[in-house]
Amino acid sequence: MKVLALCGSARRGGNSETLARALLDGASQAGHDTELIFLSDRIKELLADCRSCRDADGRCTIDDGYEDLILNHVVKADALVYATPVYWYGVSGQLKVFLDRLFCLTSTEHPDSERVIAGLAGKPAALLISAEESYPGATLGIIHELQEFTRYVGQKLEAPVVGIGNSRGEVGRDPQSPVDRAMELGSRLFDLRATDYRIDTVRPSAVWPSG
Repeated sequence: MKVLALCGSARRGGNSETLARALLDGASQAGHDTELIFLSDRIKELLADCRSCRDADGRCTIDDGYEDLILNHVVKADALVYATPVYWYGVSGQLKVFLDRLFCLTSTEHPDSERVIAGLAGKPAALLISAEESYPGATLGIIHELQEFTRYVGQKLEAPVVGIGNSRGEVGRDPQSPVDRAMELGSRLFDLRATDYRIDTVRPSAVWPSG
């Protein structure tokens, strides 16, 4: 399987990257192929008005690597990892623009929209958050946004890993061991079971299969 980590921090060697690399190390040890991409390398522009910036074929005319990122990396991955620092109690600007610009490629006017939509759905997804504050409310907005996004596109979001730290790599000193937990999550990413029941959901009495 291919595990793709999207790092929403512009800082190299920071805490978000530390968590992302730990998860990918766990996935690699479990036999999976891995890739880490910094969103700041691929995204240079905000979402524009698609009604005025599409070309005659319906493609986005913002030429900064975002479309290549989606078509040749995100769609082809078997699992996605979203890693972000806390910026003003929300996701980083890089990750927010990544999410915003999916609107263009999932619109029916885009020639690859069906492939993009199919390529987003059904994947396991992991959320890694680096935060300076241990206050639980600091990360709630991010968790909620990614819960709703992944639910909307049909991804299976696992429980998030939150690391507390500020200076580079400081999450490694967090006594709650977020680096180890990220690595373990990476090793089990395809074995975990994400459930989202409704009152009319038909489901067995046991969550995990016997044996």
